Amino acid sequence: MLRISNCEAAILGILCQQSQYGYELEKTIEERDMRAWTTIGFSSIYYALKKLENNGLIESSVEDVKGKPSRKIYSVTESGYAAMKEKLKEVLSQNKKLISPFDLGIAYHFLLESKEVIECLTHYLESLNERETLLKHTMKEREKQGVPYRVIALFSHPLALIEAEKRWVIQFIQDQEKWRNADGKTRP
Repeated sequence: MLRISNCEAAILGILCQQSQYGYELEKTIEERDMRAWTTIGFSSIYYALKKLENNGLIESSVEDVKGKPSRKIYSVTESGYAAMKEKLKEVLSQNKKLISPFDLGIAYHFLLESKEVIECLTHYLESLNERETLLKHTMKEREKQGVPYRVIALFSHPLALIEAEKRWVIQFIQDQEKWRNADGKTRP
């Protein structure tokens, strides 16, 4: 079975729901706040469409629009549905390692003075709080709109991760006091 990237799967998922043209896909991505949980840039939409079409997962047809230039409409093929189902089974079944630059900071934080580490981690907590506030607000707005539970889950899942990360960072800040040397540095 042909493997597809997460970006391709995000676009293929939209097309599994309804055939669309390129700019319409961009509007759908914006309306669904998909950039909060995917890495789809405007230019990557057309790259992914071309790749999906070359691999036979979607097909295109030209639609004439009165008074406007014709546009290419993309539809999913049977192979596309099958590839999407396989991708969904894969991502829903396995926990994948996530690479975070934050871990680089944790690995070498001992090169900073303890007070600098605490200051940085305090800023990190503030950024987590800001993201948490934004996600909660957006989730409440979506709930008011009556969106399906799967859309709400796209906000409740990262909120759960933020809550866990905040607890971890608070504990790590407390550990800085225990592990600090007389010179103010944290032991490696």
